[in-house]
Amino acid sequence: MTLIAADLANLYPAHLASLQQHYLDAAMLAGAAGVVIAAGALQPCFLDDSHYPFVVNPHFKAWLPITEVPDSFLLIRAGKTPCLLLNQPEDYWHQTPADPQGFWVEHWQVQSIQSTAEVRRHLGDARDLLFIGEQTQLATEWGFGAINTPAAMHLLHFERAYKSAYEIACIYRANQTAVRGHRVAETAFRQGWSEFEIAHHYLGAIKHREQQAPYGAIVALNEHCAVLHYQFYTQQRLAAAGLHSMLIDAGASFQGYAADITRTYAYRTGLFQDLVHHMDQQHLAIIDDIQTGMNYADLHAQMHRRLAQLLRDTGLVTMAVDDMLATNLTFTFLPHGLGHFLGLQTHDVAGFQQSRQGEERPAPAKYPALRLTRDIENQQVFTIEPGLYFIPILLAKLRQGPHQASVNWALVEQLLPCGGIRIEDNIAMLDGAAVNLTRLAMAEL
Repeated sequence: MTLIAADLANLYPAHLASLQQHYLDAAMLAGAAGVVIAAGALQPCFLDDSHYPFVVNPHFKAWLPITEVPDSFLLIRAGKTPCLLLNQPEDYWHQTPADPQGFWVEHWQVQSIQSTAEVRRHLGDARDLLFIGEQTQLATEWGFGAINTPAAMHLLHFERAYKSAYEIACIYRANQTAVRGHRVAETAFRQGWSEFEIAHHYLGAIKHREQQAPYGAIVALNEHCAVLHYQFYTQQRLAAAGLHSMLIDAGASFQGYAADITRTYAYRTGLFQDLVHHMDQQHLAIIDDIQTGMNYADLHAQMHRRLAQLLRDTGLVTMAVDDMLATNLTFTFLPHGLGHFLGLQTHDVAGFQQSRQGEERPAPAKYPALRLTRDIENQQVFTIEPGLYFIPILLAKLRQGPHQASVNWALVEQLLPCGGIRIEDNIAMLDGAAVNLTRLAMAEL
């Protein structure tokens, strides 16, 4: 598509102008005339002389595509070129950040600083500035008139749900990178590599260090696929006879923006492979159901209806579809939400927020893990990630409950070693249509 394939240099000026408008509007709500955004600081490990991996303030990287610049700041004032105060200390222990290069630099005033102490000299009187960042004690010491003011943050987070053309292009490129990793990971799985080895094949394919990825990848084999946020990588290779399935939930970053993709594979043809195929069909069908103006929570409910039909069609559950929904039986097989906003963060902000003023619509009581209750609108980017899992602790509750006779337990026992299925794509709403960024990227390879 023209939009997502456009040159970033041509898209960036409009993105920058939109940010300036939103952040100056936020400053006005805070009674300020400008904004200072802190990249963040290195956090020392307890009783050690090392630091935790640096994670930049998402408000900082919204403006420019640099993410490894602790103790740097942005200064935004009306009518003035935005200023980057780039921390470039003289240091022979660590590599000093290089002078920035790229299409965006011409739109900025770049000022090198040696320490945060120099920042005050560039700010002048901080009483008319809004500070955004986690270093609130520093902001207080410097005398900022407003610090992370809720009204300002509500506005900024609400507007962040609407992605500029530049942002959508960046998310698409992140998908292109992640897809390359997923292709390599599938090959490694079929060659019998361990979870640990598959995870490192993935990182090598996307050319990321682990801390550069937007989140820690989930690489799960067999029954581990039933652990929704499985957090380990076993180093043991499984014999082919005992290898059933792999679920890989792994993303990539581009210019500070995230891709978030999940795929599930069967090692051989048969019952589980057929179930993966049916889930993929339902996954694509729920994407076809998307329309602007509908609420995402309603889309989630529609997916549970689709899942109920699938459970009945495959013989896993004999109960009528409406009865499954009325008794919430499908929750046993899909206990997480259908998806979430995506962008500067994997789980981007304001999924519950209904207005610039901060009013929220919580997740329905029936679906407490849902992360998104906004109406679907143009320029939003979100994930669609239905699942079908065989989670022992949830199945045990179902087996002890009043509806246990409606479940084909023999079939469930056959599928337990496979763990479960999740399929996740990244969707951009453009001109009233749901554009599947992930499948577009896959079609290129």
